[in-house]
Amino acid sequence: MLHGGVGEDGSLREVLNLLQIPYVGSGPGTSRMAYDKSIGSRMAAAAGVRTPRQVALPHDVFRELGASALVAALADHVGLPLIVKPARGGSSLGVSRVDDVAGLPQAMATAYAYDDLVVVEQFIEGTELAIGMITTRQGTEVLPAVEIRPVGGVYDYAAMYTAGETRLTAPADISPAAASEAEEIARTAAQVLDLSGISRVDAIVGKDGHPVFLEAGVAPGMTDTSLVPVGMQAAGLDLAEVCSRLVSDAAGDDLDGDDD
Repeated sequence: MLHGGVGEDGSLREVLNLLQIPYVGSGPGTSRMAYDKSIGSRMAAAAGVRTPRQVALPHDVFRELGASALVAALADHVGLPLIVKPARGGSSLGVSRVDDVAGLPQAMATAYAYDDLVVVEQFIEGTELAIGMITTRQGTEVLPAVEIRPVGGVYDYAAMYTAGETRLTAPADISPAAASEAEEIARTAAQVLDLSGISRVDAIVGKDGHPVFLEAGVAPGMTDTSLVPVGMQAAGLDLAEVCSRLVSDAAGDDLDGDDD
């Protein structure tokens, strides 16, 4: 449950593999792919999952070519309004919504303060969902989708980590068809990215009633205000039992063939 950069970017998992220490969750390759939103989204799209239009720009390219040469092209390609966010990171840090071309340079600068690779993505208005998953060698259990409704209208850092700032509903108040599609998106992402342990897919149900994949996380937050525990509760699961099951699964990988 090590949330954040080292827990999600694959670096610690690489070290654990090197030291032959078993652990719960996805491997380093999967972690790197999911942690980089520009890669995870493209892999989901290649598997036939609906994703927003997206462009990823390194800071060096944006700086050398200049904002004036790129902002209009970005707005034309992605469309307005749009979302600007660091490619790697979480907790909505450095994320901005842009409604007109004039606001794009500042949004890019804000995102570059958190990462040297920035994603410019189509903004989709709708119902935000978080779909938790529990994956062991026996398969993937998809939890009921959690509907996210921030009191202030924006699911930012404060809304995520301040009790009472976001209303979470599970199962989400969406149509059965949308719920089924959301589950299928999560299963596809789990398969394509090779997710393991506790993971989460974020999606949004657009005005057309169809969910769209946004990103995946290999180590989602597990605090009192986090999303996956809400999904577990809706599924009637006990967190301690889930953790015990996952540890046993990881230990089994390590102990296969050991007669002691």
